[in-house]
Amino acid sequence: MMVLYSGTTDPFSHRCRFVLFEKGMDFEIRDVDMFNIPAEVRAMTPYGTVPVLNERDLILYEANVIDEYIDERFPHPQLMPPDPITRARTRMFIYGFERELYQPVRVLENHASSEEAREAARKSISAQLQQFSGHLAKNKYFLGEDFSMLDICIAPLLWRLDYYKIELPKTAKAIQIYAERVFSRPAFMESMTPSEKVMRR
Repeated sequence: MMVLYSGTTDPFSHRCRFVLFEKGMDFEIRDVDMFNIPAEVRAMTPYGTVPVLNERDLILYEANVIDEYIDERFPHPQLMPPDPITRARTRMFIYGFERELYQPVRVLENHASSEEAREAARKSISAQLQQFSGHLAKNKYFLGEDFSMLDICIAPLLWRLDYYKIELPKTAKAIQIYAERVFSRPAFMESMTPSEKVMRR
């Protein structure tokens, strides 16, 4: 059976849990204490971090690698676009999310970060999200009508906006509407841990 070692409040682990529940297949999630990662998990990755996926002799780490493997291993419903051009563009978007959104998230997740660094990270994330408002006002999901890996990638961050103390202006209302649409998916609700459910007011 496929086993995901997952941090209970980790946004990267959350992405992998979301993918697993969208697929609706058999798997096991093992909660990991982010402040005391067990030796068993540390032995699986040179970085000593989660998420980690273990399936028989295969061990994968890094959320995007795990997500694409699950999508290819269990192709229904397909989360990455089927045609190579749109798939490549989707990967470029995800790469942009990692640099422009999740690098600042790492600052917010790091308890050693100064308040000045945290505030800069909040402003950076808010500014980046506002750029998507016009696009999401015209589309149901990031790729139009089709729910995809892009939506899964950004959803854990949108859920944590209150928790991270990130404010969006009223002009970005389309993002809030889009977020509620993604949050209403049964797989998203199932993917959350009790600790994550209380992150949002």
